[in-house]
Amino acid sequence: MHTNAPGIAFRNVTKRYGTDPSAPLVVKGISFEVPRGTLTTILGPSGCGKTTTLRMIAGLESPTSGEIWIGGRNVTTLGPAQRNVSMMFQSYALFPHMSVLENVMYGLRMSGQAPAPARDKAVEALRGVGLVGLDARMPSELSGGQQQRVALARALVLEPEVLLFDEPLSNLDARLRREMREEIRSLQQRLGLTVAYVTHDQSEALAVSDQIIVMHQGDIAQSGSPEDLYETPRSAFVAGFMGEAMLFPAEARADGTVALGPLVLTPRHAVAPGPVQVAVRPEAWRIGAGADGLPATLRKRAYLGSVYEYSFDTALGALFVVAPRSEADLPVGCETRLALGTHGVSVVQAA
Repeated sequence: MHTNAPGIAFRNVTKRYGTDPSAPLVVKGISFEVPRGTLTTILGPSGCGKTTTLRMIAGLESPTSGEIWIGGRNVTTLGPAQRNVSMMFQSYALFPHMSVLENVMYGLRMSGQAPAPARDKAVEALRGVGLVGLDARMPSELSGGQQQRVALARALVLEPEVLLFDEPLSNLDARLRREMREEIRSLQQRLGLTVAYVTHDQSEALAVSDQIIVMHQGDIAQSGSPEDLYETPRSAFVAGFMGEAMLFPAEARADGTVALGPLVLTPRHAVAPGPVQVAVRPEAWRIGAGADGLPATLRKRAYLGSVYEYSFDTALGALFVVAPRSEADLPVGCETRLALGTHGVSVVQAA
């Protein structure tokens, strides 16, 4: 194990199912690194290749070409048992006929540990995920969140080089999801774990990740920090996938500005002159702008507690705008002007 090597490295990895060389690639020559002790989320819609990628890290699938390295070791041809990787599935896969403690001890016992030290380690792992006093319970007697924690303890007790999560929170209700993602993030940071985490839920990805890799049709569309992907998406696909965004055709001009209807923007990155698209998040609009703003007529409004959702008619078409209650409380039919703030506005390639 090389301490300065990345936790996981993919080097030009492809995957096609079956032996027919004309079969389509599910993963198309992707390369990325997960630095040791960090959490990377692989995010994307169904069928984008994210679960196949995770299964290749685990050794449950073999790449068609390319190399997979874990902790500085080339594991491309090694099976799951030789990789020192633990995987957590969305079904938790707890043994229903075993107690909580027996479930957590199972992997240790299978790898030949004596009962007493295996028991001590299992008790410690359960304490680590906030489960004390439930050792003798059966999985059916536990809540969904408790089952999740048992599955987590069972994975952690093996002290894996890499911990893998496949849609781990999709079976939980919204409040528990938020609790468990905080739990996973704090455990990962406290124990310095190297984690690869697959989800299709962008708010989950934003909340837990050091790095997000957005996949689209077997390729990496963009990777970077949560802030990078939300604030500066490089394509219409990433802008739309990382939260709600409306796309508008616009024109990049020779002086470095971008004309969006009557509005003039200064993009954060230099853009070649010509047609572009501007992705605008609903919270980016500023209501009540001065004379150079975009004239708008309020057609619909919805009160959501802390914010209003507005629908305006404008020269750019119907605009969906979210505004804090403290900023604007407008009656339907009123005329106003809209401008764009600096956050939540990105110039992306024209489709």
